[in-house]
Amino acid sequence: MVDPIIGTKRLTKVLMDGGSGLNIKMLDAMGIDQSCIRPTEAPFHGIVPRKQAMPLGQIDLPVTFRNLTNYRTETLTFEVIGFHGTYHAILGHPCYAKFMVVPNYTYLKLKM
Repeated sequence: MVDPIIGTKRLTKVLMDGGSGLNIKMLDAMGIDQSCIRPTEAPFHGIVPRKQAMPLGQIDLPVTFRNLTNYRTETLTFEVIGFHGTYHAILGHPCYAKFMVVPNYTYLKLKM
């Protein structure tokens, strides 16, 4: 898990995995109006066992990884889901590509 700043809030339960998603509860907590969500037709697979799940839409938000001496911000497109998940957000291959990150799952580290 990582704790980037997404939008204007630091999210503490963010999973680095294969996709990018954000649940609607966190969108509300971040103070982002749901009218900013763009409709989408692409379903999720693997979230609900043996079923596809339809997202509510997509939203573009800035994501910042930082410490006191170094930071970087990129805009990522998130799929917004309408059910509560374990994590506040999921970052994956689109994030790896934008931030030029190499994940090391053995040590639970990201190398930028």
